[in-house]
Amino acid sequence: MIIGIGIDILEVGRIQKAVERNARFLDRVFTEREILYSQPKRNNYQHLAVRFAAKEAFFKAIGKRIAWTDVEVVNEPSGQPWLVVHAKEDFGFSRCHLSLSHLADHALAVVVLEK
Repeated sequence: MIIGIGIDILEVGRIQKAVERNARFLDRVFTEREILYSQPKRNNYQHLAVRFAAKEAFFKAIGKRIAWTDVEVVNEPSGQPWLVVHAKEDFGFSRCHLSLSHLADHALAVVVLEK
């Protein structure tokens, strides 16, 4: 049974501006693993933006905001993304589906939670 759905889209430039304006933004919003994954990419801001969108979509799916770094986007060796929730709180789902997409200027994420 689906218990939550969230979607988010944002402009990649918004994340780039936030990073350039405030050096602490990266550490406040992203985990070390997310930063290390994104940094070597050709357009690392696309990868950061899609992770930001995934976190926002997750917050919408659970119906509340938690700490940014309590939600982490990781990739399987195949490239398939999934969410790791580090928060100790039980949000009532047993399965989380994540889909990500990005273009040069936009990033999109969809989260579906099942119980």
